[in-house]
Amino acid sequence: MFRNLEIWLNHFEYHAEHPRRVPAGLSDILKPEERRLIARSISTFQLGEQSDGSALLRSAVRFGEKHDVKSLARIFELFIREEQRHATLLREFMADHDLPLKQTDWTDFVFCCLRRVGRLELRLHVFITAELIATTYYRALEVATGCQRLKVLCRTLVADELAHIGLQSQLLLTLRGRRSPPAQAAVRLLHRVFFFSTASVVYLTHRAVLRSAGYDLGGFLRTCSMQHAFHLEPPSMKRALPASRTASLDPGTPHSF
Repeated sequence: MFRNLEIWLNHFEYHAEHPRRVPAGLSDILKPEERRLIARSISTFQLGEQSDGSALLRSAVRFGEKHDVKSLARIFELFIREEQRHATLLREFMADHDLPLKQTDWTDFVFCCLRRVGRLELRLHVFITAELIATTYYRALEVATGCQRLKVLCRTLVADELAHIGLQSQLLLTLRGRRSPPAQAAVRLLHRVFFFSTASVVYLTHRAVLRSAGYDLGGFLRTCSMQHAFHLEPPSMKRALPASRTASLDPGTPHSF
């Protein structure tokens, strides 16, 4: 039913043994105005990255056992470990610059609740929504700062997140393909509504960083929309994307960092 799972397993096992790192010796100067700009925003994303993923892992284990997909649980175990490593990288950067850590945030609380609802497919929709939006945010954060360490950290996170999105989109498209065409259309519509509602909330709560990177609300939603279409829409809709935009969303591009 699922193709390329062994390839995904090899990918995550390799990166578990050889994780992407931020090179030592980079310029690590964060100006006071940059600190004020990003402090609250980056702490919210750091909080979101440190989820234990237990509900997702349990649903992957159950699904794998039911459909005899033995590698699925291991893939998600390694995927969750990589997410937690992102939280560690962000926390270390924040500690080095005396940026306060958040213990709670209402947006993170809502996502935590949603990640515990439903079966594997619904949980994947929630996770991929967060990661598609996060890639746009981290690219904006890279533009908003002159700190070289933070810039490279953002590129590192985006490279990992794009691999996560590739895995999740493949699983979701496979699961969606088992439904009737009307049901597929309904699922796409519901996810788009959820996705754009979430992206709008993210813009409103992180608008200082996003505006600093040149995004207004419309521009941010358009960028998120292209990410969503590239990874989750039918091939006919992907072909409608301008070629230059499609190339910029190619999941292989950031791996050159």
